[in-house]
Amino acid sequence: MSEPQSEAGSDRRIPVTLLTGFLGAGKTTLLNHLLRDPAMSRAAVLINEFGEVAVDHHLVDKVDETLIVLDSGCVCCSVQGDLVKALKNLFMRALRREIPGLERVLVETTGLADPAPVIYTLMQEPFIAERYRCDGVITAVDATHGQGQLDRHREAVRQVAMADRLLLTKCDLAGEDERAALATRLATLNPGAQQVEVFRGEVPAAAVSGCGLYDPAGKIPDVARWLGDERVRAQAAAAPAWRKPGAKPAAVAGHETRHDEQVTSYVLRFDEPLDWLGFSDGLGLILQVYGARILRIKGLLNVAGDPLPRVVQCVQHVAYPTGSLSAWPDGPPYDDRRSRLVFIVRDLAREEVVSILSSFCGQVCS
Repeated sequence: MSEPQSEAGSDRRIPVTLLTGFLGAGKTTLLNHLLRDPAMSRAAVLINEFGEVAVDHHLVDKVDETLIVLDSGCVCCSVQGDLVKALKNLFMRALRREIPGLERVLVETTGLADPAPVIYTLMQEPFIAERYRCDGVITAVDATHGQGQLDRHREAVRQVAMADRLLLTKCDLAGEDERAALATRLATLNPGAQQVEVFRGEVPAAAVSGCGLYDPAGKIPDVARWLGDERVRAQAAAAPAWRKPGAKPAAVAGHETRHDEQVTSYVLRFDEPLDWLGFSDGLGLILQVYGARILRIKGLLNVAGDPLPRVVQCVQHVAYPTGSLSAWPDGPPYDDRRSRLVFIVRDLAREEVVSILSSFCGQVCS
Protein backbone atom coordinates (compact mmCIF):
# COMPACT_ATOMS: atom_id res chain seq x y z
CA MET A 1 0.00 0.00 0.00
CA SER A 2 2.18 2.82 -1.21
CA GLU A 3 1.41 6.51 -0.91
CA PRO A 4 -1.01 7.50 -3.68
CA GLN A 5 0.29 9.83 -6.35
CA SER A 6 -1.91 12.73 -5.42
CA GLU A 7 -1.85 16.04 -3.62
CA ALA A 8 -0.67 14.16 -0.51
CA GLY A 9 2.49 13.02 -2.33
CA SER A 10 3.99 16.54 -2.37
CA ASP A 11 2.27 17.80 0.78
CA ARG A 12 4.88 18.68 3.42
CA ARG A 13 2.38 18.77 6.27
CA ILE A 14 2.62 16.08 8.94
CA PRO A 15 0.17 13.24 8.22
CA VAL A 16 -2.28 12.36 10.99
CA THR A 17 -3.88 8.93 11.12
CA LEU A 18 -7.06 8.62 13.14
CA LEU A 19 -7.37 5.12 14.64
CA THR A 20 -10.91 4.52 15.79
CA GLY A 21 -13.15 1.57 16.52
CA PHE A 22 -15.70 0.56 19.11
CA LEU A 23 -14.84 -0.48 22.67
CA GLY A 24 -12.79 -3.66 22.79
CA ALA A 25 -11.99 -3.76 19.08
CA GLY A 26 -8.28 -4.18 19.83
CA LYS A 27 -6.93 -0.73 18.95
CA THR A 28 -4.19 -0.85 21.59
CA THR A 29 -3.02 -4.26 20.37
CA LEU A 30 -2.88 -2.86 16.83
CA LEU A 31 -0.90 0.13 18.07
CA ASN A 32 1.70 -2.09 19.71
CA HIS A 33 2.31 -4.01 16.50
CA LEU A 34 2.43 -0.82 14.45
CA LEU A 35 4.95 0.84 16.73
CA ARG A 36 7.33 -2.10 16.36
CA ASP A 37 7.53 -1.33 12.63
CA PRO A 38 10.62 0.79 11.77
CA ALA A 39 8.39 2.89 9.51
CA MET A 40 6.70 4.20 12.68
CA SER A 41 9.89 5.03 14.58
CA ARG A 42 9.26 8.79 14.32
CA ALA A 43 5.53 8.70 14.94
CA ALA A 44 3.91 10.47 17.87
CA VAL A 45 0.96 8.76 19.56
CA LEU A 46 -2.02 10.49 21.17
CA ILE A 47 -4.28 8.21 23.20
CA ASN A 48 -7.74 9.27 24.35
CA GLU A 49 -9.68 7.22 26.90
CA PHE A 50 -13.26 7.14 28.16
CA GLY A 51 -13.32 6.77 31.93
CA GLU A 52 -11.97 8.20 35.16
CA VAL A 53 -8.70 6.23 35.14
CA ALA A 54 -6.53 5.88 32.04
CA VAL A 55 -5.28 2.35 31.41
CA ASP A 56 -4.58 1.84 27.71
CA HIS A 57 -1.41 3.95 27.51
CA HIS A 58 0.22 1.65 30.08
CA LEU A 59 -0.31 -1.21 27.62
CA VAL A 60 1.51 0.54 24.76
CA ASP A 61 5.16 -0.39 24.29
CA LYS A 62 6.27 3.20 23.73
CA VAL A 63 7.72 5.17 26.60
CA ASP A 64 8.94 8.58 25.47
CA GLU A 65 7.91 12.19 25.15
CA THR A 66 5.84 11.57 22.01
CA LEU A 67 3.26 9.39 23.78
CA ILE A 68 0.52 11.73 25.03
CA VAL A 69 -2.62 10.85 26.97
CA LEU A 70 -5.73 12.97 26.35
CA ASP A 71 -7.63 12.27 29.55
CA SER A 72 -9.93 15.22 30.18
CA GLY A 73 -12.84 13.69 28.31
CA CYS A 74 -13.74 12.00 25.06
CA VAL A 75 -11.81 13.61 22.22
CA CYS A 76 -14.92 14.12 20.10
CA CYS A 77 -16.38 16.22 22.92
CA SER A 78 -13.21 18.09 23.99
CA VAL A 79 -11.66 18.26 20.52
CA GLN A 80 -11.12 22.03 20.64
CA GLY A 81 -9.20 21.57 23.88
CA ASP A 82 -6.82 18.68 24.46
CA LEU A 83 -6.35 17.54 20.87
CA VAL A 84 -5.60 20.96 19.41
CA LYS A 85 -3.31 21.84 22.31
CA ALA A 86 -1.42 18.54 22.02
CA LEU A 87 -0.88 18.89 18.27
CA LYS A 88 0.30 22.50 18.66
CA ASN A 89 2.74 21.51 21.41
CA LEU A 90 4.10 18.59 19.42
CA PHE A 91 4.76 20.78 16.40
CA MET A 92 6.47 23.53 18.41
CA ARG A 93 8.61 21.08 20.38
CA ALA A 94 9.76 19.40 17.17
CA LEU A 95 10.49 22.84 15.70
CA ARG A 96 12.66 23.65 18.75
CA ARG A 97 14.29 20.20 18.39
CA GLU A 98 13.22 19.18 21.87
CA ILE A 99 11.92 15.95 20.32
CA PRO A 100 12.88 14.23 17.05
CA GLY A 101 11.23 15.51 13.90
CA LEU A 102 7.77 14.07 13.43
CA GLU A 103 6.95 11.96 10.41
CA ARG A 104 3.43 10.97 11.49
CA VAL A 105 0.92 11.31 14.31
CA LEU A 106 -1.36 8.46 15.34
CA VAL A 107 -4.49 9.46 17.27
CA GLU A 108 -6.23 6.58 19.04
CA THR A 109 -9.74 7.67 20.00
CA THR A 110 -11.98 6.25 22.68
CA GLY A 111 -14.24 3.43 21.64
CA LEU A 112 -17.21 5.79 21.88
CA ALA A 113 -15.75 8.65 19.84
CA ASP A 114 -17.54 10.18 16.89
CA PRO A 115 -14.85 10.75 14.23
CA ALA A 116 -16.64 13.71 12.61
CA PRO A 117 -15.51 16.54 14.96
CA VAL A 118 -11.93 15.25 14.98
CA ILE A 119 -11.79 15.16 11.17
CA TYR A 120 -13.38 18.58 10.93
CA THR A 121 -10.81 20.07 13.33
CA LEU A 122 -7.88 18.56 11.43
CA MET A 123 -9.22 20.03 8.21
CA GLN A 124 -10.47 23.42 9.42
CA GLU A 125 -8.67 24.65 12.57
CA PRO A 126 -6.22 27.19 11.06
CA PHE A 127 -3.01 26.38 12.96
CA ILE A 128 -3.58 22.62 12.71
CA ALA A 129 -4.70 22.57 9.07
CA GLU A 130 -1.60 24.50 7.97
CA ARG A 131 0.78 22.05 9.63
CA TYR A 132 -1.04 18.70 9.66
CA ARG A 133 -3.11 16.80 7.13
CA CYS A 134 -5.67 14.10 7.84
CA ASP A 135 -4.15 11.07 6.14
CA GLY A 136 -7.09 8.84 6.78
CA VAL A 137 -9.47 7.29 9.25
CA ILE A 138 -8.69 3.68 10.13
CA THR A 139 -11.49 1.85 11.93
CA ALA A 140 -10.98 -1.40 13.82
CA VAL A 141 -14.01 -3.70 13.82
CA ASP A 142 -14.16 -6.71 16.11
CA ALA A 143 -14.87 -9.78 13.98
CA THR A 144 -16.41 -11.56 16.98
CA HIS A 145 -18.63 -8.75 18.33
CA GLY A 146 -18.90 -6.29 15.43
CA GLN A 147 -22.36 -7.29 14.22
CA GLY A 148 -23.96 -6.78 17.62
CA GLN A 149 -22.15 -3.50 18.18
CA LEU A 150 -23.38 -2.16 14.85
CA ASP A 151 -26.92 -3.22 15.79
CA ARG A 152 -26.90 -1.44 19.15
CA HIS A 153 -24.54 1.54 18.96
CA ARG A 154 -24.71 4.47 16.56
CA GLU A 155 -21.09 5.34 17.39
CA ALA A 156 -19.97 2.04 15.85
CA VAL A 157 -21.92 2.80 12.66
CA ARG A 158 -20.39 6.27 12.34
CA GLN A 159 -16.89 4.92 12.89
CA VAL A 160 -17.36 2.42 10.06
CA ALA A 161 -19.09 4.83 7.69
CA MET A 162 -16.33 7.47 7.99
CA ALA A 163 -13.39 5.10 7.55
CA ASP A 164 -10.90 5.00 4.70
CA ARG A 165 -9.84 1.51 5.71
CA LEU A 166 -11.50 -1.10 7.89
CA LEU A 167 -9.37 -3.47 9.95
CA LEU A 168 -11.31 -6.62 10.83
CA THR A 169 -9.63 -7.57 14.10
CA LYS A 170 -9.61 -10.88 15.99
CA CYS A 171 -10.09 -12.85 12.79
CA ASP A 172 -8.22 -15.69 14.47
CA LEU A 173 -11.15 -15.96 16.91
CA ALA A 174 -13.94 -15.84 14.32
CA GLY A 175 -15.09 -18.46 11.82
CA GLU A 176 -15.00 -17.94 8.07
CA ASP A 177 -18.78 -17.54 7.78
CA GLU A 178 -18.83 -15.02 10.64
CA ARG A 179 -16.09 -12.97 8.99
CA ALA A 180 -17.81 -13.10 5.59
CA ALA A 181 -21.13 -11.91 7.01
CA LEU A 182 -19.46 -8.99 8.77
CA ALA A 183 -17.50 -8.07 5.61
CA THR A 184 -20.75 -7.96 3.61
CA ARG A 185 -22.39 -5.66 6.15
CA LEU A 186 -19.36 -3.36 6.28
CA ALA A 187 -19.36 -3.12 2.49
CA THR A 188 -22.96 -1.90 2.65
CA LEU A 189 -22.14 0.77 5.25
CA ASN A 190 -18.94 1.87 3.50
CA PRO A 191 -18.52 0.45 -0.01
CA GLY A 192 -15.41 2.51 -0.73
CA ALA A 193 -13.31 1.39 2.25
CA GLN A 194 -10.71 -1.30 1.81
CA GLN A 195 -11.13 -4.17 4.28
CA VAL A 196 -8.08 -5.80 5.85
CA GLU A 197 -8.37 -8.98 7.92
CA VAL A 198 -6.16 -8.89 11.00
CA PHE A 199 -4.99 -11.97 12.89
CA ARG A 200 -3.57 -11.68 16.44
CA GLY A 201 -3.36 -7.91 16.07
CA GLU A 202 -0.54 -8.14 13.52
CA VAL A 203 -0.79 -5.37 10.96
CA PRO A 204 1.94 -3.65 8.87
CA ALA A 205 2.42 0.12 8.94
CA ALA A 206 1.33 0.25 5.30
CA ALA A 207 -2.18 -0.77 6.38
CA VAL A 208 -2.69 2.53 8.20
CA SER A 209 -0.77 4.99 6.05
CA GLY A 210 -0.95 6.45 2.57
CA CYS A 211 -4.73 6.91 2.48
CA GLY A 212 -4.34 10.35 0.90
CA LEU A 213 -6.15 13.51 1.98
CA TYR A 214 -9.43 12.70 3.69
CA ASP A 215 -12.34 13.01 1.27
CA PRO A 216 -15.98 12.32 2.19
CA ALA A 217 -16.79 11.73 -1.49
CA GLY A 218 -17.36 8.06 -2.17
CA LYS A 219 -18.77 7.44 1.30
CA ILE A 220 -22.45 7.26 2.17
CA PRO A 221 -24.19 10.69 2.00
CA ASP A 222 -24.52 10.83 5.80
CA VAL A 223 -20.76 11.46 6.12
CA ALA A 224 -20.92 14.81 4.30
CA ARG A 225 -23.94 15.75 6.42
CA TRP A 226 -22.14 14.89 9.67
CA LEU A 227 -19.18 17.06 8.67
CA GLY A 228 -21.60 19.82 7.71
CA ASP A 229 -23.16 19.62 11.17
CA GLU A 230 -19.70 20.12 12.67
CA ARG A 231 -19.26 23.30 10.62
CA VAL A 232 -22.55 24.66 11.97
CA ARG A 233 -21.52 23.81 15.54
CA ALA A 234 -18.15 25.48 15.07
CA GLN A 235 -19.77 28.61 13.69
CA ALA A 236 -22.24 28.70 16.59
CA ALA A 237 -19.41 28.33 19.11
CA ALA A 238 -17.58 31.25 17.48
CA ALA A 239 -20.64 33.51 17.52
CA PRO A 240 -19.82 37.18 18.22
CA ALA A 241 -19.87 38.55 21.76
CA TRP A 242 -22.78 40.91 20.95
CA ARG A 243 -25.20 38.02 21.17
CA LYS A 244 -28.04 39.06 23.50
CA PRO A 245 -27.55 38.04 27.16
CA GLY A 246 -29.12 34.67 27.79
CA ALA A 247 -29.59 33.92 24.10
CA LYS A 248 -28.86 30.37 23.05
CA PRO A 249 -27.31 29.25 19.74
CA ALA A 250 -29.72 27.84 17.23
CA ALA A 251 -29.92 24.07 17.39
CA VAL A 252 -28.11 22.11 14.73
CA ALA A 253 -30.51 20.32 12.43
CA GLY A 254 -30.62 16.67 13.31
CA HIS A 255 -28.30 17.23 16.25
CA GLU A 256 -27.89 14.27 18.56
CA THR A 257 -25.90 13.95 21.76
CA ARG A 258 -22.41 12.60 21.19
CA HIS A 259 -22.93 9.47 23.24
CA ASP A 260 -25.69 7.16 24.39
CA GLU A 261 -26.65 8.66 27.75
CA GLN A 262 -27.24 5.15 29.13
CA VAL A 263 -23.55 4.33 28.72
CA THR A 264 -21.62 5.09 31.90
CA SER A 265 -18.17 4.45 33.31
CA TYR A 266 -16.99 3.81 36.84
CA VAL A 267 -13.85 2.57 38.59
CA LEU A 268 -13.58 -0.10 41.28
CA ARG A 269 -10.55 -0.04 43.60
CA PHE A 270 -9.19 -2.73 45.91
CA ASP A 271 -6.86 -1.77 48.77
CA GLU A 272 -5.39 -5.22 49.41
CA PRO A 273 -3.82 -7.72 46.99
CA LEU A 274 -6.46 -9.91 45.37
CA ASP A 275 -6.91 -13.64 45.60
CA TRP A 276 -6.86 -14.56 41.92
CA LEU A 277 -9.23 -17.55 42.11
CA GLY A 278 -11.86 -15.63 44.07
CA PHE A 279 -11.60 -12.61 41.78
CA SER A 280 -11.80 -14.79 38.64
CA ASP A 281 -14.94 -16.52 39.92
CA GLY A 282 -16.58 -13.19 40.73
CA LEU A 283 -15.67 -11.64 37.39
CA GLY A 284 -16.86 -14.77 35.60
CA LEU A 285 -20.25 -14.50 37.28
CA ILE A 286 -20.55 -10.82 36.31
CA LEU A 287 -19.76 -11.62 32.68
CA GLN A 288 -22.20 -14.52 32.67
CA VAL A 289 -25.09 -12.56 34.16
CA TYR A 290 -24.49 -9.06 32.79
CA GLY A 291 -22.34 -9.62 29.70
CA ALA A 292 -24.87 -8.07 27.31
CA ARG A 293 -24.58 -4.78 29.23
CA ILE A 294 -20.78 -4.75 29.47
CA LEU A 295 -19.07 -2.77 26.72
CA ARG A 296 -15.59 -2.98 28.20
CA ILE A 297 -13.74 -3.90 31.38
CA LYS A 298 -10.06 -3.06 31.67
CA GLY A 299 -7.60 -2.58 34.47
CA LEU A 300 -4.42 -3.46 36.34
CA LEU A 301 -4.60 -5.75 39.34
CA ASN A 302 -2.35 -6.39 42.32
CA VAL A 303 -2.64 -10.17 42.66
CA ALA A 304 -1.40 -11.85 45.83
CA GLY A 305 1.94 -13.54 45.21
CA ASP A 306 2.57 -11.77 41.90
CA PRO A 307 4.98 -8.79 41.98
CA LEU A 308 3.86 -7.55 38.56
CA PRO A 309 0.61 -5.79 37.63
CA ARG A 310 -1.80 -8.18 35.94
CA VAL A 311 -3.77 -6.86 32.95
CA VAL A 312 -7.48 -7.69 32.74
CA GLN A 313 -9.59 -6.98 29.65
CA CYS A 314 -13.15 -8.08 28.88
CA VAL A 315 -15.79 -7.36 26.25
CA GLN A 316 -19.40 -8.43 26.83
CA HIS A 317 -19.33 -12.08 27.96
CA VAL A 318 -15.68 -12.66 27.03
CA ALA A 319 -12.64 -12.36 29.31
CA TYR A 320 -9.47 -12.26 27.22
CA PRO A 321 -6.28 -14.03 28.36
CA THR A 322 -4.52 -12.05 31.07
CA GLY A 323 -0.96 -10.79 30.85
CA SER A 324 1.39 -8.76 33.00
CA LEU A 325 3.29 -5.52 32.57
CA SER A 326 7.05 -5.58 33.09
CA ALA A 327 6.70 -3.27 36.11
CA TRP A 328 4.16 -1.18 37.97
CA PRO A 329 3.72 2.33 36.53
CA ASP A 330 5.77 4.84 38.52
CA GLY A 331 3.22 7.65 38.14
CA PRO A 332 -0.26 8.18 39.58
CA PRO A 333 -2.67 6.64 40.06
CA TYR A 334 -1.09 3.20 39.80
CA ASP A 335 2.08 4.08 41.72
CA ASP A 336 0.21 3.11 44.90
CA ARG A 337 -0.13 -0.45 43.50
CA ARG A 338 -3.84 -0.64 44.24
CA SER A 339 -5.98 -2.71 41.89
CA ARG A 340 -8.24 -0.64 39.65
CA LEU A 341 -10.87 -1.86 37.21
CA VAL A 342 -12.60 0.45 34.75
CA PHE A 343 -16.12 -0.62 33.77
CA ILE A 344 -17.79 0.90 30.70
CA VAL A 345 -21.35 -0.36 30.76
CA ARG A 346 -24.88 0.21 29.59
CA ASP A 347 -27.62 0.18 32.25
CA LEU A 348 -25.56 -1.67 34.86
CA ALA A 349 -25.49 -0.15 38.32
CA ARG A 350 -22.16 0.08 40.10
CA GLU A 351 -23.70 -1.33 43.28
CA GLU A 352 -24.53 -4.65 41.61
CA VAL A 353 -20.95 -5.17 40.45
CA VAL A 354 -19.50 -4.09 43.81
CA SER A 355 -21.72 -6.56 45.66
CA ILE A 356 -20.57 -9.54 43.59
CA LEU A 357 -16.86 -8.75 43.54
CA SER A 358 -16.72 -7.86 47.23
CA SER A 359 -18.30 -11.18 48.21
CA PHE A 360 -15.97 -13.24 46.04
CA CYS A 361 -12.77 -11.30 46.80
CA GLY A 362 -13.22 -11.15 50.56
CA GLN A 363 -12.76 -7.38 50.67
CA VAL A 364 -14.96 -4.40 49.95
CA CYS A 365 -14.04 -2.48 46.81
CA SER A 366 -14.42 1.26 46.77
